[in-house]
Amino acid sequence: MPQLQGKKYRTAAQQLERRPYPLEDAVPLVQKVKFAKFDETVELHMRLGVDPKHADQMVRGTVVLPNGLGKSKRVLVIASGEKQREAQQAGADFVGGEDMVTKIQQESWTDFDAVVATPDMMRSVGKLGKILGPRGLMPNPKTGTVTMDVARAVHEVKAGKVEFRVDKTGVLHVPLGKVSFQSDKLVENAQTLIQAVLRAKPAAAKGKYVRSATICSTMGPGVSLDVTPFNAKAQ
Repeated sequence: MPQLQGKKYRTAAQQLERRPYPLEDAVPLVQKVKFAKFDETVELHMRLGVDPKHADQMVRGTVVLPNGLGKSKRVLVIASGEKQREAQQAGADFVGGEDMVTKIQQESWTDFDAVVATPDMMRSVGKLGKILGPRGLMPNPKTGTVTMDVARAVHEVKAGKVEFRVDKTGVLHVPLGKVSFQSDKLVENAQTLIQAVLRAKPAAAKGKYVRSATICSTMGPGVSLDVTPFNAKAQ
């Protein structure tokens, strides 16, 4: 049977014990075994005891990571009138109204990382669902990206706001920062994210909430986390 991973990956994986690690030990391990030549993103993957096919078991939310993601997000604001000026002053990278909707429709333009829209523009923005939806870029009131307070929304995205949402298998995939971060900064980001996920536990979720969790870099092997303390807090 052919090897699915490369030699560097297998060498890195051999440095890990097959056991769950406390978060504070797992993060330095991820940084130690990384082998890619670029500054990889560190990611957290959590398998939750929910069935997202049922609306009352959906886990979704946003959280601002205290130490950011190590990358400034490009923010598009679709608004009208005075709100465009507010967005520009807040540091939005792209600002417009119907012209931006047309540009995305005609050019399939998606050279941005987040979209903020005012409620009055959502009738037009709704036409972009097939382009923005699959990329996870569609503005949504639940994530604070459909709002009249565009300045605050832009500031939060720029500060390291991330969205988490279970996929159809009940797993979350969320970035935590860069592998070049100090370990304690990544741990703090992970703790903040985990706390937000625990707070988002649906009342309909039964049994163990966090089934498993893994932390890894973009190219590196996953390090299993000890989820016992997570579930103790989720009770």
